[in-house]
Amino acid sequence: MEQRKGMIEGILFSMGNSVKKKQLMEVLDINEQTLSQLLAEMKEEYKKDGHGIQLIELEDSCQLCTKPECHEALIKLVKQPKKYRLTDVMLETLSIIAYKQPVTRQEIEAIRGVKCDHAINRLMEYNLICEAGRLDAIGKPILFKTTEEFLRCFGVEHIDDLPMIDPSMLEEFKQEAQAEMNVILEPDDQDDLQTKSATNEKLEG
Repeated sequence: MEQRKGMIEGILFSMGNSVKKKQLMEVLDINEQTLSQLLAEMKEEYKKDGHGIQLIELEDSCQLCTKPECHEALIKLVKQPKKYRLTDVMLETLSIIAYKQPVTRQEIEAIRGVKCDHAINRLMEYNLICEAGRLDAIGKPILFKTTEEFLRCFGVEHIDDLPMIDPSMLEEFKQEAQAEMNVILEPDDQDDLQTKSATNEKLEG
C-alpha cells in the first residue's frame, strides 16, 4: 500500500495538473475501491502538520497542490499569481450555469433578463466554464458547463457538493438585471410581472 501511495504521489507531482482516476487505476492495476482508499489515506496524511501540500479530488480526477497557508511564502519567490475579478454579473451568470448545467446562453439570458455575452466570454477566458456540445434544437445552440478549474477555485470536489441555492437569490438576480436595463416594474403591471416570473420558474425547475 505504501509503495502504491508513493507511486501516486510521484505521478501527481510529475504531472503537475490533475490526473484522471481511471488513468491511475490502469497504471497501478488497481480497482476503484482500492484507489479511493489510497487517496483517502494520503489526504489524511497531508493534513498533518509539517506538510505544505495537499491532495484534492475534482470529480473524476485528483491533484497535488500547495496548502493555502503557503501562499504568502510562495508569492515572495515568484510573481504574484493573476487574480480574477468576478463582477456581480459574472457571479450570477456562473451561478446559473453551475446549477442548471448544461445550459444555453439563451436560457441564461431568459433567467437573468439581459444579455450575458460579455460575462460568458470572460468566464470562458478564466477557464471557469467551457462548451459542452450543442443542444439538439433549432439553431443548435451551444451548451455551457463548469470546468474542473471551477471546482478547484470554489473548493468543492463535485458539483453535487454545491450548497442549495437560496430562493431569495432568484429575486435578487431579477432585480439586478432589471437595474442594469433601468427597468422599473409597476406593481399593477401583472402581464409584465407574469412574463418576468417565468425566468424564476426556469431556474427553480
